[in-house]
Amino acid sequence: MSADGAFTYNGGKVSPGETQNIRYGISETYLGDPVRIPVTIINGDRTGPTVFLSAAAHGDELNGIEVVREVAFDWDLSTLAGTLVCLPVLNVPGFLTQQRYLPIYDRDLNRSFPGAPDSTSAKRMAHEIFENFISPCDFGLDFHTSTRGRTNMLHVRADMAHEDCHRLAKAFGTNVIIDSEGSSGTLRGEATSSGTPTITVEMGEAHRFQRSLIDDALAGVRSVFAEYGLEADTPVRWPGWRTVITDDKEKTWIRSDAGGIVDMHHERGALVHEGERICTITNPFKDDNVPVRAPFTGLVVGVLENPVVYPGNPLCHLVELGEETRRVVERSQSRT
Repeated sequence: MSADGAFTYNGGKVSPGETQNIRYGISETYLGDPVRIPVTIINGDRTGPTVFLSAAAHGDELNGIEVVREVAFDWDLSTLAGTLVCLPVLNVPGFLTQQRYLPIYDRDLNRSFPGAPDSTSAKRMAHEIFENFISPCDFGLDFHTSTRGRTNMLHVRADMAHEDCHRLAKAFGTNVIIDSEGSSGTLRGEATSSGTPTITVEMGEAHRFQRSLIDDALAGVRSVFAEYGLEADTPVRWPGWRTVITDDKEKTWIRSDAGGIVDMHHERGALVHEGERICTITNPFKDDNVPVRAPFTGLVVGVLENPVVYPGNPLCHLVELGEETRRVVERSQSRT
């Protein structure tokens, strides 16, 4: 931010009280045409933190796009205290082809941050995004979904040893927080390391809008705004129960030991007990049933949607719950 409270980027400036919708060039196509990402910058009349909301670093992950768009265009931000940098589609080439990675050499944009101006195509794109719209912010929310063929319950991933990430993750108000630093090159990890604490919000599956998850994520954004004073008269939400999945708790992607067709017996967010059958793998004749059982009592955070597997394919993401949290979850799920 400049001394006069304006948000500046390469080639532009957004003063307090102004909103700009821009298409910012981050690369060029084979024909020399610009590759441009949509950016909306809302600079409030009142002073406050500068926050980025980003989505579709993987081009087929759509739920977060709608979260960012609704905040930017459907919310009343007339009393906003601070600045919002809304980045609904980071990976425009992937979005246009509806695939996860950049079509250029199949590179992962979310393993290319903070980028470099003289490196690969992916890192050049990442550099333009990072320097202009991520680094100037005080903190950020990066929205993702599971990869195609799988789905996640709404949860947050954050470095809980980092004080500012800890506060941000708690403020978002999900039931589950998975504690991790973030892999090298991820937007979350690199932004946090460079002074912009960032959390990842995981929600649902690729290639679709899922209204209930979008609404729940929007409630999380409002809760964050309340925590940091961007919006007045909005309470910080409490999700009813919360568990932080740390390294001392068991967590695993349960994988198939057989090929076949999967009959999944539990949905995302379900509590399963040790030894309980999670799914059954069968052949086309249904005369060879292979049960897959929970190795420990835990919560199904992610689950297979595509019902066909090879040996080694992931079936579900199971995380351990503490005894007290397990009892709370059992009571809550028994009432639904």
